[in-house]
Amino acid sequence: MTRSATTVGVLIGDGAPMLEVAVAPRVFGVAAVFDVRTAGEHPGPLSTTAGIALTAPHPLDDLDTAGVVVVPGWRVPGGAPVAPGILDRLRRAHDEGATVVGLCLGAFVLAEAGLLDGRRATTHWRHLPAFAARFPAVDVVEDALYVDEGTVVTSAGSAAGLDACLHLLRRDHGPALANAAARALVVAPQRAGGQAQFIERPVPRLRAGDAVSDAMRLALERLDDPALDIDRLAAAVHLSRRTFDRRFRETTGSSPLRWLLQQRVLRAQHVLTTTDLDIDAVARACGFTDGVALRPHFRRQVGVPPHAYRASFRTP
Repeated sequence: MTRSATTVGVLIGDGAPMLEVAVAPRVFGVAAVFDVRTAGEHPGPLSTTAGIALTAPHPLDDLDTAGVVVVPGWRVPGGAPVAPGILDRLRRAHDEGATVVGLCLGAFVLAEAGLLDGRRATTHWRHLPAFAARFPAVDVVEDALYVDEGTVVTSAGSAAGLDACLHLLRRDHGPALANAAARALVVAPQRAGGQAQFIERPVPRLRAGDAVSDAMRLALERLDDPALDIDRLAAAVHLSRRTFDRRFRETTGSSPLRWLLQQRVLRAQHVLTTTDLDIDAVARACGFTDGVALRPHFRRQVGVPPHAYRASFRTP
């Protein structure tokens, strides 16, 4: 049976989270070029974590024509096992050239099918330790919103499924279609950073008079100053460098240097998409000496060089 690049199959498991179930049909459904076929793990109503029962409109056999097969968030690991027939269907899809996608806990299903052995993959940060222990042949990536291994793609929790699906649109069908879908969904076409920022603890509300909060505010006001570094921030709030580093990590879960570089790259993204400044001028507006100094930090954080980011995301 021939698989179509514009047919997207979505496999819903009994007990799956409602949000994850809706992600792929919504993203690919925005573009009229796609035929989205949603099938259930078994016939009849499927339960969800929202307490709402769903009935998938397509039979499982309809997945056999899909060029992309998505397994959205599955039930919590340790629940009912995945049926052998489901695993065989996923293996067959992969063998026939389809891109197989595991969103959030869907990565467990792909790993159960053996599709992640020897590959990089991620899943929701709460389940990363269990994922790594259960599937030692998988190269688990902790700090990623999604991981693209070509014919196999996995994503972190919930909203990261949007990032993964928009990435697939951008990768396989071009930035114009991905940007149009992102605008329709009112989401960023490409988020920077990974999920590690969520792992240790949420960033607390910044209080006036708190040394770390004051240093952050000062940094954001002076991001264009290349002389602004961590020693100057520590001195500005009357702390030793060692104490400042420790308190910053306790507050944010990140080192102050990493945070400062991230803010400068975020500022560069904004300047790239809202001005016609050349790359050297963009770099200086964000506290880098020139484009050469900006590029490695930008590419490491965003995944593409500045000129490619501007070409993809500059508003006409």
